[in-house]
Amino acid sequence: QVQLVESGGGLVQAGDSLRLSCTASGGTFGVYDMGWFRQAPGKEREFVARISYKGGRTTYADSVKDRFTVSRDNAKDTAYLQMNSLRPEDTAVYYCAQSRAALIAAGPESRDYQYWGQGTQVTVSS
Repeated sequence: QVQLVESGGGLVQAGDSLRLSCTASGGTFGVYDMGWFRQAPGKEREFVARISYKGGRTTYADSVKDRFTVSRDNAKDTAYLQMNSLRPEDTAVYYCAQSRAALIAAGPESRDYQYWGQGTQVTVSS
């Protein structure tokens, strides 16, 4: 059974940076795309970013493009989300997720992902 554990969330001020980590166990990390999603209070979960299984391709939501960077270290079974120039509207619980199919590109839909972490809270004050 795959387990994903996020870390790195916290309370920051607008304009600050945070780096989230997502460490996987129980599976073959390096053959699955990884995604990051977030859910703000009262809102639906939304796609943030995704990285291909080798790390060569990334996709971002328009709202975070040019501010967030997704990366991965397959030797450490860990994916990262570097978040710069944070805004109050970035406040949410952030989740990492592993794609459903190995060696196949995952999209921005939640249904493309099978395993999910427990989430880490990011709060950005103005």
